[in-house]
Amino acid sequence: MGDSSKADHKNTIEMNGFSKDTTMEKPKFDDHDIKPPSGFGVRHVQTLLLFFGLTVAYALRVNLSVAIVAMVDKSSKSDFDHFDWNEQTKSVILSSFFWGYVVTQIPAGQLAQRVGAKVLLLFSLGICSTLAVLTPLFAHLGDDKLVITLRIVQGLSQGFIFPSTHTLLSKWAPVSERGRLGTYCYAGAQFGTVIMLASSGFLASSSIGWPGIFYVSGAAGIAWTVAWFFFGGNSPVEHGSISAEERDFIESSLGNQDHSKKIITPWKAIFTSAPMIALTIAHCSHNWGFWTLLTEMPTFMKNVLDLDIKSNALLSSLPYLVMWVLSMVFSPISDFLINRQYLSRVTSRKLFNTIGLWIPMGALLGLAFVPKGEIDLAVALLTMAVGINSATYLGFQVNHIDLAPNHAGTMMGITNCAANIMSIIAPLLVGLVLQDATDPVQWRTVFYIAAGIYFFGNLVFIVLGKADIQPWNEPRPDKKDDDNEAAMPNNQNTTERADYVD
Repeated sequence: MGDSSKADHKNTIEMNGFSKDTTMEKPKFDDHDIKPPSGFGVRHVQTLLLFFGLTVAYALRVNLSVAIVAMVDKSSKSDFDHFDWNEQTKSVILSSFFWGYVVTQIPAGQLAQRVGAKVLLLFSLGICSTLAVLTPLFAHLGDDKLVITLRIVQGLSQGFIFPSTHTLLSKWAPVSERGRLGTYCYAGAQFGTVIMLASSGFLASSSIGWPGIFYVSGAAGIAWTVAWFFFGGNSPVEHGSISAEERDFIESSLGNQDHSKKIITPWKAIFTSAPMIALTIAHCSHNWGFWTLLTEMPTFMKNVLDLDIKSNALLSSLPYLVMWVLSMVFSPISDFLINRQYLSRVTSRKLFNTIGLWIPMGALLGLAFVPKGEIDLAVALLTMAVGINSATYLGFQVNHIDLAPNHAGTMMGITNCAANIMSIIAPLLVGLVLQDATDPVQWRTVFYIAAGIYFFGNLVFIVLGKADIQPWNEPRPDKKDDDNEAAMPNNQNTTERADYVD
């Protein structure tokens, strides 16, 4: 090797686990310079399908939150079954979904990466929807025990949804549109919550009674699985009807990806990564507050605000309607600030995560001191606590893809598993705290706990969070690749590796 070659070799630096020449510091693809194709593309169709998939998924999750109010209301004159469930039993039933949900999170991320996310979503929502239709029958035959069993199985099936969705977003969402498309997908969760909570009161008081809540939501899920079977796709490369222009735009934005390299999950690096730990804690804190309010709000409105089930359902849905609307407002603002380089990506993630957790924290503290009977003020604070939470979609929620797009599904599985342990504990703790569900002082303790967890989770994210691709994202080369690269001249080896890194 000549002196110039030696100098070139000495000028190489280590980046993302590969050697990279200092003359090639700038990424091969500058996301800000890539012009997207005009019109409504296949990536938008996938976003729309995922939006409605999450709409159905959350409708199937929350249908029981309102239905259970009617199921235990013995004062109702309807002819349908009514059950003698106390607050502890109700809390166990409401949390049982998450017992199964946490189990399949991490395996789901691995399976989505290996066999494709499309088929996982298909079976996940297909099974969960079918079981929803069977819920009234199970309740009639086996009371609370059989309902708990059914909800556990529904949770097992839905455990595949978020890791699969994140895997799909890592392949379909260009970097410049990541915040926007990711938010549009996950906004389906709030839309489903709104639709289910708003309609369930009317369904429960109609001629089909509370069983209609499960029949309607289950039928919607079955309809979605049919649409997803025909129009869903694992990636732009595998989709048959995408244009070459749109496919090239997406792949160029994400960088040249060598699909011949085997992706091996770097478990140790993931679990010891400070940004990943911060992301996990932020996700856990979000879930504690979010699911405390989602599962317990109908009970709070009935027992503390003295609202009937129809008004209860409508007002319970209002915060999630605001959350859905605000998510559509926050997402283009975030992408605008990042793409125009007014804010770095990491600053934007921390800013929106702070908005999404600390403003709701203040609302919960205010809610703790609302006098009994002040319905308007209580509803306004509940709406603020839930609605502004949508800013977290531009914070921790999309941060998995920022850190390691190759492992986004697995990482979502890990953080969602940990976070949904909080979703199990939170309703159970509420059941222990609320010895008298009509006592505002006991509810105050519930709100204090949620506010404190919101504060801690976001503080950790601010201190430790990052938004740049981590070194352990890159696929490991096979031994054959190592042998081939070792046989290359050093300068050629370095250049090829540098071309691969984005």
